Amino acid sequence: MLVTKGGVPRPSTVGDDLVMPIASVNPTTGETEKVFEPDSDEQVEAKLDLAERAFAAYRTTSFEERSRLAIGAADLLEGELPDIARVLTGEMGKTFASAKGEVAKCAAALRWFAAHAEALLAEERVDTSASESSVRYEPMGPVLAVMPWNFPMWQVMRFAAPGLMAGNVGLLKHSSNVPQTALLIEDVFRRAGYPAGAFQTLLVPSQRVAGLIEDDRVRAVTLTGSEGAGRSVAEAAGRAIKKSVLELGGSDPFIVLPSADLDRAVAVGVQARVQNNGQSCIAAKRFIVHRAVYGEFEAAFSEAMGGLVVGDPMEPGTDVGPLATAQGRDDAHEQVEDARAQGAAVLCGGRPGEGAGFFYLPTVLARITPSMRVDTEEVFAPVALLYEAQDAAHALHMANDSPFGLGASVWTGDADERAMFVAGLEAGMVFVNAMVASTVELPFGGMKRSGYGRELSTLGIKEFCEAKTVWVA
Repeated sequence: MLVTKGGVPRPSTVGDDLVMPIASVNPTTGETEKVFEPDSDEQVEAKLDLAERAFAAYRTTSFEERSRLAIGAADLLEGELPDIARVLTGEMGKTFASAKGEVAKCAAALRWFAAHAEALLAEERVDTSASESSVRYEPMGPVLAVMPWNFPMWQVMRFAAPGLMAGNVGLLKHSSNVPQTALLIEDVFRRAGYPAGAFQTLLVPSQRVAGLIEDDRVRAVTLTGSEGAGRSVAEAAGRAIKKSVLELGGSDPFIVLPSADLDRAVAVGVQARVQNNGQSCIAAKRFIVHRAVYGEFEAAFSEAMGGLVVGDPMEPGTDVGPLATAQGRDDAHEQVEDARAQGAAVLCGGRPGEGAGFFYLPTVLARITPSMRVDTEEVFAPVALLYEAQDAAHALHMANDSPFGLGASVWTGDADERAMFVAGLEAGMVFVNAMVASTVELPFGGMKRSGYGRELSTLGIKEFCEAKTVWVA
């Protein structure tokens, strides 16, 4: 995903399938495996009607019934886990181990919301001068989800698991390069026993999204994608006066201070940069290292990145698979070449992989300057940027010197430093001595241009609920 530091947004390949056909292209081979026809106007109309009818009935179901359905969906995911994981790997190239972990995480999210939704949405009694007063949380209606390809099942489940437990119904417009995953998710919910229309996939291009948002049958929209896609969705939702939640990625800092466990910081830093083949909004992108340990970190980190195994994502020994699209690979290489031409040090990698497929070698760049594209754009590939900070205050300034604020990771063994960075980092999620990750119990989301609203946790399930005040005199 390409995003700029202070100016005009650049085109993105995350969530923005502007002219892409709806097709599965295997990133490992580069071969098109299956092409799908977009839904016709009549098909879209029928799905919207069905969603509206389904919501009218589904909103009245009990939490006990919704929990039963969610657990049934989790059972299917777990029972068919390897087969489902192969679909994810085949469509976007994540390693098979990563795909299996993603499917298992989706099942766990369904089980967590099945167990906790009733308590999270319980009517809240409030002490007022009334004889009785409270706040009720009621479902909004059909929610449109515009989702990206990088975590093709987990991104969807972050809205679907809490949304369905809240009594909403879902309409999924997935990225056009993962249509099989999109249809598979719909099929899982259908086979779990959810009523017809409770969750539907719309096979439509991005140009159709604004019209869907404007349709009265759609009550809210959630998007994960680029800043440009977020602006478009927010504009359409604003015109229609509808709730929206946006997660727009970021340029997450990974800060290493002298008091840190350096060996651990290096090992986790590599994982944080190359997770999902480097295609994660919460991946560590900017490694900001105190000058007292910069040289040691640079040497160890570059050696570890250069030693990663790049290859077939289905092979158990593979650390990094291909990028999801040829365009993504080419964009990353253009950014690296721009940095190289302007004097950046390429400590390892710095080129596409050989042979078929959309591979890019794990890369470490140092001596970054503000004129380089990599300094102002997110690199959605296994490319790490190293920066040297003069002291802790300088590291904090560098970390916040971005219009984005999704996640941040800080490594320190000092309590005062920890307090300083937890309070001072401009990010929606701050992880100390750990890589940034999503977990169902805690809210997920960012600040500044990384978007607004939250997914997961008690905040996520309430995003698409109406808070109704009740006053009994």
